[in-house]
Amino acid sequence: MSSALDHSGQNSKINAAQHADKAIVQLYFSDKENSFLIAEERKLSHGTNPARFGQTIIAALIQGPTEGLMRTIPAGTKLLALFVDPDGTAYVDLTATLRDAHPGGIQSEQMTIFSIVNSLILNIPEIKAVKILIDGRESMTLAGHIDLRFPFKANMLLIR
Repeated sequence: MSSALDHSGQNSKINAAQHADKAIVQLYFSDKENSFLIAEERKLSHGTNPARFGQTIIAALIQGPTEGLMRTIPAGTKLLALFVDPDGTAYVDLTATLRDAHPGGIQSEQMTIFSIVNSLILNIPEIKAVKILIDGRESMTLAGHIDLRFPFKANMLLIR
């Protein structure tokens, strides 16, 4: 790291260190037709802990897209916990709002699940699969269509 001084006379190492914990990530939101996931680039804080970085990514997904894309996680949903086991499976525990406020339909369900799964797996190398929990429990489905009992891998076919 350079120790050059900036115009204010402050050591530029300090400024560089303050920004070193930011990463450019791809968050996946639905297109307007609810047919595909589109990446939205964001700069998010991250450290060396994959679970903590995953929490930051899920929080950004819950906030929704900035423009032109559709929210995939219902407003009001909260992240209760996220941990990564030694095999690389991330367990994402969200409040029941995810299920209760979900618009339903297989396509919307697929967009929600793979928005979460793809955003985590494609940005965090330590995460190999994602298991979604609701209120700390395993759920059969999100909205009646897709089986949530097993972990998911990234689905590249949904990305445009």
